[in-house]
Amino acid sequence: MEHIIIRQEEEKDYRKVEEITRAAFNYPERILRGKIGCPYEHWMVHELRHRDGIIELSLIAQLENGTIVGHIICSKAVVKKEGYILPVLNFGPLSVLPEYQRQGVGQALVRTMIEKAQKLDYGAILFFGRPEYYPQFGFKEAVVYGISDAEGYNYPAFMAMELKEGYLKDVRGGRFFESDIYNDELNRETVMEFDKNF
Repeated sequence: MEHIIIRQEEEKDYRKVEEITRAAFNYPERILRGKIGCPYEHWMVHELRHRDGIIELSLIAQLENGTIVGHIICSKAVVKKEGYILPVLNFGPLSVLPEYQRQGVGQALVRTMIEKAQKLDYGAILFFGRPEYYPQFGFKEAVVYGISDAEGYNYPAFMAMELKEGYLKDVRGGRFFESDIYNDELNRETVMEFDKNF
């Protein structure tokens, strides 16, 4: 595979990134298999850019010939504990074109995102993802830091990483709150309308 270049997403990349995200999450195949009621992740990327997304941490992976093959985006989130609110990062979706998956593109995006987030002085990342994949980057189950999801639950897919040592120590017993963009039930009609453009 060609050398992978990771760079910040630009406005000219927006449509292509949304197409890649749509393809990466196997829509429309998931609908045909009855796995999903509506395409979702490409709308999420589109909407995050204008709401809770962090533009400096919206990164694309491209080949030397200019072909864009992957994307990752971070968004604003918080951990709340008894009136104390601690800003943290959330990330996702992480998208790689199906034909380029399992070739190091996703790894390059995640590693670059973490490195850049540290340089931008963010303190921690919390998110929901595959527990068999993300520990290789240093993520641990969020329960290690004493943090639960917004409903008070913990499970292996809810993970965290401190970018600054001790950043999460004062929110043990706190709960994680991400953008409502991630609520597919809340946004279903809007998403279906958006997808008509594809």
